[in-house]
Amino acid sequence: MLFEDTWLLHILNPREGHAELEPHLEAVLDALEAPAHREPEPWPDRERFFKRNVGPTGWLMVVVDSAKEPARIVTAFGYGHGRSPDGWTP
Repeated sequence: MLFEDTWLLHILNPREGHAELEPHLEAVLDALEAPAHREPEPWPDRERFFKRNVGPTGWLMVVVDSAKEPARIVTAFGYGHGRSPDGWTP
């Protein structure tokens, strides 16, 4: 689930966030429904979802925390600047 405060106050925060994702809300949500790659996050109860050929860098990474219900998107950003996630195979 993507909460409005996460999207507006964290992800789109112009000073500390990833404001370049503003036109990519649909891609962020789609990364969860149809990811090209998934991998665990180093933090407990978190997972990374990757979507290819979207976003400002060609890959989009969305991090979801499932420690509480409902699971919550905690961040999203353009990933890799031309490189694929480790472990991704076409």
